[in-house]
Amino acid sequence: MKNIITIQHTQSEQHINKMIGSWNDWDLTELGVVQANRIGKRLSEELKGKQYVMYSSDLLRAKHTAEIISDHLEIEPIFTDNLREFNLGEAIGKSKEWARNNLKCPVWPGTVDWTKNIDDKPFAGAESKSEVWYRLSLFLDKILTNSEDNLIIVSHDGTLSLLYALWLRLDIKMLEACNLSGKSGGVSFLREDEEKNRIISRLNDMHYIK
Repeated sequence: MKNIITIQHTQSEQHINKMIGSWNDWDLTELGVVQANRIGKRLSEELKGKQYVMYSSDLLRAKHTAEIISDHLEIEPIFTDNLREFNLGEAIGKSKEWARNNLKCPVWPGTVDWTKNIDDKPFAGAESKSEVWYRLSLFLDKILTNSEDNLIIVSHDGTLSLLYALWLRLDIKMLEACNLSGKSGGVSFLREDEEKNRIISRLNDMHYIK
């Protein structure tokens, strides 16, 4: 039975500088470093005596979060581009204001990149939801068939929202009408029961960074 803890990277520079995150290598802010240390300390107390394997996005803000937390857990993270945030193409390196003014398709209210249609691309050269779904499905298939039962995944809001939908076996078309969004520093707990039913027992628990 799989037990998976997901961690959305803690506060990073694009959260406060009004720039697009995506595949830019923004680092954590000073607060983000503090938050990651708090998560690591609390998880090390909760998971004492249990062996976990950690996978993380290789983008700097997630990588730095994973490195800090893994130090507390005394494990070595495995970095992969499969867990990266959405590639936003020409919007990379641009401001959120630029993104709002240069959208190529309709997006959800209050967002600059969360498309209404799963196959739409908000900017030239960007990934669609369906393309990110595909790369995440390959990753999920891999970890579900290996021998590791206890896993920690460090990634990004958009990526994790799709991962949760995949975990729950939702149809991809449902993502045109629903979303499982998170916040920076949120910790979630996914598990299988003895009949291989998939459960999200806690979603986006924010007490770990407080």
